[in-house]
Amino acid sequence: MWREASRYYLTYFILLMIGSGVLVANYNEILHKNPTLETQRLLLRKFSGDDAYDLFEWGSDPEVLKTLVWNGISTIDEAHDNIFNFYLSRPGIFAIQVKESGKCIGCLDIRIDSDNEKTSFGYVLNRNFWGKGYMTEALRAVLEFCFVKLEINRVEANHYITNPASGKVMEKAGMKKEGITRQSVKVKGVLHDCVLYGILREEWKDLNSVV
Repeated sequence: MWREASRYYLTYFILLMIGSGVLVANYNEILHKNPTLETQRLLLRKFSGDDAYDLFEWGSDPEVLKTLVWNGISTIDEAHDNIFNFYLSRPGIFAIQVKESGKCIGCLDIRIDSDNEKTSFGYVLNRNFWGKGYMTEALRAVLEFCFVKLEINRVEANHYITNPASGKVMEKAGMKKEGITRQSVKVKGVLHDCVLYGILREEWKDLNSVV
């Protein structure tokens, strides 16, 4: 009986791992097939080496960096290194480009948790473009992609409690404030309380009148 039970649980574990692997492969395939998302004013696309100067502009700004885990960059060479070693390292990392000017004004990075059918994200935006609705516009496009193309069940993110503007972006995109995690992230030697936001696929469908 013990051997039969062991075989059963081993088989179950193997099937579970295979299923998880298939999900990951499917998500990656969808991401590879959709390298660009488009809104009225923006293109969300893969980074290129030509973005180095634009990346340097916001990646070296102390005002931008103070709300990020990332330490930023101090030279154009570091910007190039970051593009090729991180921003192009996997699908789901989008450069945010203004259509009219062609300028790369930031980044939106989605991270899929296939086991739990959910996605988290992080973003950064050039300070000169704050308060113009660009990040909300980009986030709405990403939420649509996650729920329609990836068929994810949940999207979530958090922000430092001292950065309420980020929460307003998420709220405008339809996400709900779910709670506060106390001293949950340590950044540059300081522990921060974080505010958690989330949205479910069914909630997104209701907000956007999708059947």
